[in-house]
Amino acid sequence: MIENRIKILRAEMKWTQADLAKQVGISRQAVISIEKYKYTPSLELAFQIAAAFDKDINQVFKMKEEEE
Repeated sequence: MIENRIKILRAEMKWTQADLAKQVGISRQAVISIEKYKYTPSLELAFQIAAAFDKDINQVFKMKEEEE
């Protein structure tokens, strides 16, 4: 599973979900789905999101080890 810090970073920037969506050209519903782990963004979109926050992709997304 890929975890993300989008909600935290949005709060730091004082951005709404709609603000982020506009920055990267997706719908607010897509942002909601990514934050709730219902949708995993493409690699291209993940880089766009990281760039919107002016962060390295590894500061926004990380791979979580599967627990057995």
